[in-house]
Amino acid sequence: MPYTTADIRNIALVGQAGAGKTLLAEALLAQSGAIRSKGSLARGTTVCDFDPQEKDLLHSLDAAICGFETQGKRVNVIDTPGYPDFLGRSLVALEAVETAVIVVSAVNGVEPMTQRMMDFAKARGLCRLIVVNKIDSKEARTEQVLADIREQFGKACLPLNLPAEGGTSVVDCFFQPHGKPADFSSVEAAHTEIIDQVVEVDEDLMAVYLEQGEELSPEQLHDPFEKALREDHLVPICFCSAETGAGINELLDVLAKLAPNPTEGNPPPFLKGEGADAARVEVSPDPSQHVIAHVFKVTIDPFVGKLGVFRVHQGTVKAGAQLFVGDGRKPVKLAHLYRLQGKENIEIPQAIPGDICAVAKIDELHFDAVLHDSHDEDHYHLKSVAFPPPMLGLAIRAEKRGDEQKLSEGLHRLTAEDPCVRVVHHTAQNETVLYGLGDLHLRVMLQRLTERYGVAVKTSPPSIPYRETITRPAEGHHRHKKQTGGAGQFGEVYLRIEPLERGAGFEFVDDVVGGAIPNQFIPAVEKGVRAVLSGGAIAGFELQDVRVSVYDGKHHPVDSKEVAFVAAGKKAFIAAIKEAGPIVLEPIVRVAISTPAASIGDVTSDLATRRARISGQDTLPGGRAEIQALVPLAELQDYLSRLKALTGGEGTYTMDLSHYDPVPPRKQQELVAAFKPQEEAD
Repeated sequence: MPYTTADIRNIALVGQAGAGKTLLAEALLAQSGAIRSKGSLARGTTVCDFDPQEKDLLHSLDAAICGFETQGKRVNVIDTPGYPDFLGRSLVALEAVETAVIVVSAVNGVEPMTQRMMDFAKARGLCRLIVVNKIDSKEARTEQVLADIREQFGKACLPLNLPAEGGTSVVDCFFQPHGKPADFSSVEAAHTEIIDQVVEVDEDLMAVYLEQGEELSPEQLHDPFEKALREDHLVPICFCSAETGAGINELLDVLAKLAPNPTEGNPPPFLKGEGADAARVEVSPDPSQHVIAHVFKVTIDPFVGKLGVFRVHQGTVKAGAQLFVGDGRKPVKLAHLYRLQGKENIEIPQAIPGDICAVAKIDELHFDAVLHDSHDEDHYHLKSVAFPPPMLGLAIRAEKRGDEQKLSEGLHRLTAEDPCVRVVHHTAQNETVLYGLGDLHLRVMLQRLTERYGVAVKTSPPSIPYRETITRPAEGHHRHKKQTGGAGQFGEVYLRIEPLERGAGFEFVDDVVGGAIPNQFIPAVEKGVRAVLSGGAIAGFELQDVRVSVYDGKHHPVDSKEVAFVAAGKKAFIAAIKEAGPIVLEPIVRVAISTPAASIGDVTSDLATRRARISGQDTLPGGRAEIQALVPLAELQDYLSRLKALTGGEGTYTMDLSHYDPVPPRKQQELVAAFKPQEEAD
């Protein structure tokens, strides 16, 4: 079906796991005729949950794209995961749409992910539509859920329709508010309330409405309705049952007639430049201008290769076109363009502004890349998404010797696919740590490493990134003298060290006068000193917050070599450290814990056992609270599972590094005793 940008509707189904997002997508696809019949989660036949892991868990683990036509409109749907562990994969979907459809269960009501996705969508400037699903359930609390939504998210949340006939159908409150009675509330009152809300953004229309008392047509209301959505003056609510089909036709009607197209939604937050110099730039949904497209999802299949999914924001992308990726100087060729229908790739000749499509086997593509056809847009990028930091870590290593390269490649692919997966190699501990958002997140990643990339791994708790420092000034000296056959090595170094402020890092100062150590050997001395910095002197941890000043030494005109001054600098530094009151430091993290208000006492009591210092407490909407605390990282190794147990699974936390403090004396003794430095021959 030929269509224009004005005919496109882009929506993301977001919300708590179990709200019915995937089945809602199935119901929309089936009712519009895009598929013959609805698939089943139990049988693993849904369009969007096609990954084997998703079929096993009966829950979405990644954002899936599908679409359909209705009333001459092209609707692109992104079905997103609802587990907090996969929040990153839900947030990327908001990059590609004008409307966030927040799906709420009529049984469970407003849940933590409902709140988070409402907030994220608002912060991104998206239009929001709430869909209350499962109105057919015997446990449905539809009237109470509506009241809770309005209490928590404001009076701008108004129903476009209401359940009727015991949840087996819905009655329209906007287009034709004169049908059967609703199960609760008044259709007429709901109609009046939403019309009043819409006309508030259009003074002329408000005058017609108030002065003449005219019944306004949907056509008259269209533009102010869009404006109310854009300005966050209105958040419509629709009711449905994905299981029985109640309200699905009405929802299709709302999407076709009222959901904003790419020319009506708030413009995407494109910037040019980096950091403080980044300036907002206008991107127009005009098919005749330069191409600007944004890659919001990357998948890497062992057989198909890399698949980059992007949203076209400006210009027309044609199959065979050559586009630049970010600041790249060499263009890449888009040999084939695809429209995604779940796991199916449908080849298309071109894509216009508003289209969501994919291209395969282009290695240069990466998440958040901007595709363009002119160097004028070299430094364009979308405003960064505030992804939650991955804090739960597992140290991993290949189970079989020789699989290290396969493991490295697998980890690289996982980080390319998920912005909330992080891999860090700690050199001092010779340890690779995989970080994710939660236990389930990590378990899914480990399973993918095995099943997708063919590498089995062993896991263990990660080491704590302790540091070393000194507490007082000291001096050190070492003479390195070695004779090997006819060639000799000679270098002598005198240095002094002193502590710096916590967090200051490292300073190296050359105070040598009179050529006692020739200038060409000073870098060698610094190299020896830095070798100790990375490997530690008393417990094997990185040394920080120290100034090293080299002030004297000796050299030999023939035997002095770089290697001699490296060794002398290293040994002199170690000697000085031993006299400088060395201590081990531990990382202290700043923790923000979100918990149901009823669990505050249990959470704070548990924190007290973890050497925590509580710094603040705030009340949050929805009967929740936030506790801020400073906690040693070593005390949080098992914290996620403990927090879930204390809060009935509803507790979440974020953390970031605050500072380093000395470890308790007993712990220092343990760490120093466990250190086995390698003895070097002099």
